Amino acid sequence: MIPLFTQYPLLRERAPYVSLGEFPTPVQKLERLGTELGISQLYVKRDDLSGKVYGGNKPRKLEFILGNALRSKARDVITFGGVGSNHALATALYARQVGLKSISMLMPQPNARYVRRNLLMSYHCGAELHLCGAGLESVRDMPLVYLATMYQLLRHRLKNGYSPQLIPHGGSSPLGVIGFVNAAFELREQIANGQMPEPECIYVASGTMGTAAGLTLGLKAANLNSRVVSVRVTSQNFVNIRGMLKLINKTNSLLHSLDVSFPIFEFSESDIDIRHNYFGQQYALFTKKGMDAVSLMSESERIKLDGTYTGKTLAALIDDAKSRGWHGGVVLFWNTLNSKDFSDAISSVDYHSLPRGFHRYFEEEVQPLDRD
Repeated sequence: MIPLFTQYPLLRERAPYVSLGEFPTPVQKLERLGTELGISQLYVKRDDLSGKVYGGNKPRKLEFILGNALRSKARDVITFGGVGSNHALATALYARQVGLKSISMLMPQPNARYVRRNLLMSYHCGAELHLCGAGLESVRDMPLVYLATMYQLLRHRLKNGYSPQLIPHGGSSPLGVIGFVNAAFELREQIANGQMPEPECIYVASGTMGTAAGLTLGLKAANLNSRVVSVRVTSQNFVNIRGMLKLINKTNSLLHSLDVSFPIFEFSESDIDIRHNYFGQQYALFTKKGMDAVSLMSESERIKLDGTYTGKTLAALIDDAKSRGWHGGVVLFWNTLNSKDFSDAISSVDYHSLPRGFHRYFEEEVQPLDRD
């Protein structure tokens, strides 16, 4: 039984849900890193271990999103992201697991070794891959992505007699956000069981705001006082206070509509803490601070982070540790990266099998700061 359903039994009956992940994910004290940073009680939430097939923050969202697709009798799903999108790959993997086909509409981004791995694994698990648009940075580019998506929807309807079900960027719909409302209740149980004290701050990467929005709502519903620190890793057009409040309130309304005993809470701008200084020059372009943080976590705790999301998030935590001097405070780093190794699965996949537009990611150099 997932903790949210235990607290609100009607949700178990009314919310679409399919079990995908392995929960609860562990909490682990970071002794060596905490000593390095002067934080005596530094912990990590190991969502990198959230699934046998693929970890990270996506399985939590997909349990509700794909649950809805199955309930709706969908056969295919279509989603979006950068060329190296973790979300698109997770969707493809878990869609296949529940008998659905996945279509990925992918936009250009700076090259990295993880981009190559994710593309090969997406192809390996049967995803239909399409390159579209000019990049994730420009809102003006979105009409091109919209037109490409409409074309694919129409093409599939004409070919198969039905359209794929849409899944938004990052799985950050109100339905997907419920997964992280539940994560807050999961954390409350771990605190109650003595696995860690209640944290003062929870640091999390924010690309489409779903993880941070779900935790912010869930913590209030679970009567925890922890503050979510969202570290922006995409354009400010996609991560901002107004958008975060809107997503929180929509998710709150959805949960209340499914079970009226789930309260309607009041949120204001003061409840939202978004750090904008760690993004760098563009989405998925690594920064020196972020990559130094990746190295520090690897050397001290043997935990893998990445340059696009979690390294930048840890960099924010490191700077705060230096400026605030937490000492006895309790801090939680929420690891949203997948750590499952799928190198064996892609070892025999030839990148020439992918659509031609993706070949350049295997033929051009990766960005200079990529130390993977």
